[in-house]
Amino acid sequence: MNNIPVFRFMKEEDIDQILNIEHLSFATPWSKEAFYNELYQNQFAVYIVLEEGGKIIGYCGVWIVLDEAHVTNVAVLPEYRGRKFGDALMRKLIEVAKEKGARTMTLEVRVTNHIAQSLYRKMGFQNGGIRKNYYTDNQEDALVMWVNL
Repeated sequence: MNNIPVFRFMKEEDIDQILNIEHLSFATPWSKEAFYNELYQNQFAVYIVLEEGGKIIGYCGVWIVLDEAHVTNVAVLPEYRGRKFGDALMRKLIEVAKEKGARTMTLEVRVTNHIAQSLYRKMGFQNGGIRKNYYTDNQEDALVMWVNL
């Protein structure tokens, strides 16, 4: 069966699959309540999933406030990494942010996450600064990156 991955906006019933990806991807994963709040309480939040044959293989989120988009998270199931799905998710996120009026986009990434930094640079992101001790699990610094859309 050769399923073609499709993008769509996240729904409440996706949260359990998203949580699985979160736990496989991040040292300090978000909670179920956090995603529920993003869907129902945060008027600025937009979340996109990449689905293949009914299975969510990746997702990403952004907060769009006025003309600025702040990427909250981007993650792909480990067995799907290295196949350009992160690239596709970021391109879709940029497209949606532009459609919703964003003119700039920013994100934080671990200073040691060179794979993600490389992806973001391919999208035109540039270094904007360092947030000291940003990550609570190990006090690692975050590199702040920006792009004009």
